[in-house]
Amino acid sequence: MIFKRVGDGKPYPDHDTGLRDWSDLPPRQIRLDELVTTKRTLNLETLLADDSTFYGDLFAHVVEWKGELYLEDGLHRALRAALQQRPVIHARVLQLPNTEA
Repeated sequence: MIFKRVGDGKPYPDHDTGLRDWSDLPPRQIRLDELVTTKRTLNLETLLADDSTFYGDLFAHVVEWKGELYLEDGLHRALRAALQQRPVIHARVLQLPNTEA
C-alpha cells in the first residue's frame, strides 16, 4: 500500500491559505503511508510531464487535521516518489485546529 487511505474530497474545513502563506511553512519529510489523499484520480499526463513542478511549489501541500495528514496538493509528486521506491516526500504541512469553527 502506498498511502494510508485514498480519500475523495477534503474532509477538513476550508482554510483559505494562499501560495504566499504556504511558502512560509518549512518543508519536512512525510511518510507516504501516513498520507490520506484528497483526490481519487490523477491525470497521467501530469504524472509523466518533465515540467510538472515548474509552475508550482516544489513541495507537496499537506493539511494536518484531527490527527490525520491529508495530501491536498502534490499527488503526482507522491506517486513519483512511490514509483522510485522512496517512502517519503518533502511537504509543507498546514496544521488546522480540531474544531469546525
